[in-house]
Amino acid sequence: MVNNSTTEVSKPLTSEEITDEWREAAEIQIREKQKVVDYDTKEYPVEVLVSKYQEGLENDINELYIPDYQRDLVWEDVRQSKFIESLFLGLPIPYIFVADLAPKQEEDQEDLGRLEIIDGTQRIRTIHRFLNNKLTLCGLQKLTRLNNFKFSDLPLARQRRFKRATIRMIVLTEKADEETRRDMFERINTGSVQLNDMEKRRGISDGPLMKLIEKLAKTPKFIELCPISETLVRKREPEEFVLRFFAYLNNYKNFQRQVNLFLNEYLEQNNNSNLDQQEMRMEFNRMLDFVEKYFPNGFSKAKGHVKTPRIRFEAISVGVALALRENPNLDVKTVDWLESPEFKEYTTSDASNSRPKVIKRIEYVRDQLLGRD
Repeated sequence: MVNNSTTEVSKPLTSEEITDEWREAAEIQIREKQKVVDYDTKEYPVEVLVSKYQEGLENDINELYIPDYQRDLVWEDVRQSKFIESLFLGLPIPYIFVADLAPKQEEDQEDLGRLEIIDGTQRIRTIHRFLNNKLTLCGLQKLTRLNNFKFSDLPLARQRRFKRATIRMIVLTEKADEETRRDMFERINTGSVQLNDMEKRRGISDGPLMKLIEKLAKTPKFIELCPISETLVRKREPEEFVLRFFAYLNNYKNFQRQVNLFLNEYLEQNNNSNLDQQEMRMEFNRMLDFVEKYFPNGFSKAKGHVKTPRIRFEAISVGVALALRENPNLDVKTVDWLESPEFKEYTTSDASNSRPKVIKRIEYVRDQLLGRD
């Protein structure tokens, strides 16, 4: 066996300098770094996939689920229609990539057996919309006669054939260790080097607001009330939460559809010297103090959870801040309404980032705290 230490070099090697000893050392390193990636390949009819996604969606117990950190439905109707057209034409469809992740804590046992969608959320959501008559086909250039069709407009025989169309899925099993899963998720979903939205904002939008957001994201009380995994902390998820708080608090009624564009515009418009940093810091801390006092689980769903859903944080934090603006001395008896069907509908069902849902969940929290019907 070659001693690796004798073959390490401090400068790049030319082809002529690569010796048999170096080649052997490289081969040893490849073998050492290789990991067993345990996965299964499945093939499901469209109808079954949608059923796995849809059943239990409102209560966040569906078998095939989209994690909170995944981006929203960003495909426009034309692109969604083109994907549905591909299914009609029988064209090859990329694999859906999912992971069977074992729960990390006893409190998360309800997650056992669920499949987290890592790559394919846009496709799953598109099929779900189409089968539920929420997508009207448009912009089709091959099957032009299907333009303006909803699923229910198809003949029954064609509906049945569409539901029987199959899509392949790769399921990374729980046997694959966490490091391997994380590495594969990164390579498949981000190409290893692509930055997420918050990382991009931090790189190109340095200014007073961005600096304030970074400071507030490190507030000990915020970290305690809003648990976020170490992986997402490294991806600037706390900063994303703080930006969402201020953007929705001050501009939620102007939200349209795409969250990333909404946040980018707010940051661009307010990242200047006119920023009242003291007032913003005080309002953020008042909101945290109130949540600490009256919300037993903080922003998470239950004690001990290691993740906080984005939309739950938005609803609670912005709703609390709006209520405090109206009544700074607000005192509440209970927050049992967090378990109400209305709150669950506004924060867990599909299209949760549609404009009506955003407004409803924020104002629902505000109105419950202020004692309004």
